[in-house]
Amino acid sequence: MKNATAERDGPVAGKMGRTSSARWALASLSLAVLLSSLGTSIANVALPTLARAFTASFQEVQWIVLAYLLAITTLIVSVGRLGDVVGRKRLLLSGILLFTVASALCGVAPTLWMLIAARAAQGLGAAAMMVLTMAFVGETVPRERTGSAMGLLGTMSAVGTALGPSLGGVLIAGLGWRAIFLVTVPLGIAALLLAHRHLPADRPGASTNRAGFDAVGTLLLALTLAAYALAMTMGRGRFGTLNVALLLAAGLGAGLFVLAERRAASPLIRLAMLHDPVLRTGLATTALVSTVMMATLVVGPFYLSRALGLEAALVGVVLSIGPFVAALTGAPAGRLVDHLGARRLSIAGLLGVAAGCFTLSMLPASFGVSGYVVPIAILTAGYALFQTANNTAVMADIRAGQRGVVSGMLNLSRNLGLITGASVMGAVFALASASPDIATADPAAVSTGMRITFAVAGMLIVAALAIAVGSRGLATRPALAGCAP
Repeated sequence: MKNATAERDGPVAGKMGRTSSARWALASLSLAVLLSSLGTSIANVALPTLARAFTASFQEVQWIVLAYLLAITTLIVSVGRLGDVVGRKRLLLSGILLFTVASALCGVAPTLWMLIAARAAQGLGAAAMMVLTMAFVGETVPRERTGSAMGLLGTMSAVGTALGPSLGGVLIAGLGWRAIFLVTVPLGIAALLLAHRHLPADRPGASTNRAGFDAVGTLLLALTLAAYALAMTMGRGRFGTLNVALLLAAGLGAGLFVLAERRAASPLIRLAMLHDPVLRTGLATTALVSTVMMATLVVGPFYLSRALGLEAALVGVVLSIGPFVAALTGAPAGRLVDHLGARRLSIAGLLGVAAGCFTLSMLPASFGVSGYVVPIAILTAGYALFQTANNTAVMADIRAGQRGVVSGMLNLSRNLGLITGASVMGAVFALASASPDIATADPAAVSTGMRITFAVAGMLIVAALAIAVGSRGLATRPALAGCAP
């Protein structure tokens, strides 16, 4: 009787154990995502303080943010591929450790340039955390719960983005600027311990069964992305000779990268992967939507302060509403994706973003703060739904040996969209406002600039909808199925 009971209870206990382990694994991945997004948003609020602390110009302290962003953008695909080659758990643990150590170095940096160097190292660790957390979803949760897991990671990313400015402001006021970097050290240690204990181990001998690492392609891609990112961010939205030269260098680098990948025995990115309609559509729509989302960060502060006359503290509160809505939407969006399918909800999310953009494009300033907040809430809820559905569609049915590089490509398209949006949408806003300096522009001019900018943003989302609706073969993945890992 006792043996019969044990036989009956054994499978149940085993299933409960696997469920508990999967939850702890997701907790470690969620904490890693939170840290990487917090690292992006928490430093921005400290730039005025850091300029005074180091007696530096705005252009100099801007590199504190830019170094982090550049490190992520230039290496994000390479890190994903390296995880496929050497083992994702090993590389993720290394990334969390690097992020944690670099955070401590940021907190004790005696000079501005040491702080910038530490931020670049922190960005390298964050690149591994961003890419490999998404790649790990396929190994930690059942396929039917992929949407829920992606929604949870999206929620944690939004929480980190929303929490950064407010937490940074409190820490700077109470403990000084060094605290905004040191606060992530204990969180990094916790993430490291959780990931080491609960993430599935790398398969024994996996690295010896996979193709080698494409060093030439990695270098060319990193230089190309660095040139593009610098072209889009230098000059504070004004294109000069240096920006044009960097764009030309990026174009040349892209051509050389394609040639190198065609000749490489084990390329960083197999170009045949881009024949897959799901991946191609996912990358294109992610880049367009991210470009539009940057408009809310570029336009929002000026519209709220100049057109609506809000104080700085209230501007921060209003700007945090968007990420807060995205955080609330992420988990329910994941469950909807699991039940209704990724494709239709991806389109529904795009429709929500378009509705928010076109509402803002017709918004009179007389509607006040509520008139701005409501369409922003619709826009960000649509974005959270789109991101969860799109990530689920792209990452579903990916071979184990390709999850890292595909996740890297997806994150890269998002980062390139954000970088492009900061430059392009900022230029549209300045041009539409017809003012030499937005910071001192007339309120009516700022309102006009805001409406025109979001009208352009809405048209970009219409283009994304056309790509999503017009793409065929979304249910099959012939290109990726035929590509060797």
